[in-house]
Amino acid sequence: MPELPEVEVVRRGLERWAGGRTVDEVEVLHPRSVRRHLAGGEDFAARLRGRPLGPARRRGKYLWLPLGDEGSSVLAHLGMSGQLLVQPATAPDEKHLRIRVTFDDPEGGELRFVDQRTFGGLSLHPDTPGGLPDAIAHIARDPLDPEFDEAAFHTALRRRRTTVKRALLDQSLVSGVGNIYADEALWRAKLHYDRPTATLTRPRSTELLGHVRDVMNAALAEGGTSFDSLYVNVNGESGYFARSLDAYGREDEPCRRCGTAVRRRPWMNRSSYFCPRCQPAPRVRRG
Repeated sequence: MPELPEVEVVRRGLERWAGGRTVDEVEVLHPRSVRRHLAGGEDFAARLRGRPLGPARRRGKYLWLPLGDEGSSVLAHLGMSGQLLVQPATAPDEKHLRIRVTFDDPEGGELRFVDQRTFGGLSLHPDTPGGLPDAIAHIARDPLDPEFDEAAFHTALRRRRTTVKRALLDQSLVSGVGNIYADEALWRAKLHYDRPTATLTRPRSTELLGHVRDVMNAALAEGGTSFDSLYVNVNGESGYFARSLDAYGREDEPCRRCGTAVRRRPWMNRSSYFCPRCQPAPRVRRG
């Protein structure tokens, strides 16, 4: 699933291309892609027609386009394979095209939502007083947000009876971090994924946040991480940060810091990649 850097790359493309334009027509080609819009596809299309789109915004792995001064927004979740593509109207339809949006200005072109696995989708939601779509009001700020509260994050880590990777993936605590960037930040911080959060000092949690920010900014600079053709930006281009990964996906390859073979372990229906020497497992307390 796309994480913060991948979603931010898409947001920037939408901000350049879709922000400030007025919707002319909407065509919903698959009902699952608007299943979170409970009134259905026809209502979704009708409520978008004639509406100006505001600048694209993001919170964690979610992005949205405000609908002018209506007090509601089009919320997008890319799921496992969702793509928001900018295409000329003359371009052939993609095999998994689900929603088509056209605009009423001479610039032309279409905004297309393409989704092979149909886990993602678009939906309309009223905005909260803070400007968030109400469906994601519970999502925490992300580490790149200038208003992210580091002190509150550290306090929450110390209070929770959990482990550090679980905490990083808890979107109500810190948003935008997924499996890839959690493993990368933990490798940089020399922390094992099962380290109890209660053992982290304030300087250690601050250091970890710094590594999360560094790895996300590095990924942004390279267009995100693409392991296949499913994640692309609005122009259909893949990111290339996968070449720079230090831990994730590198099972049995030498650690770039100490040379020990990187290991992979099953973890919460996912995998965790780590260096057993640089990131030793926490000691088990007995008795």
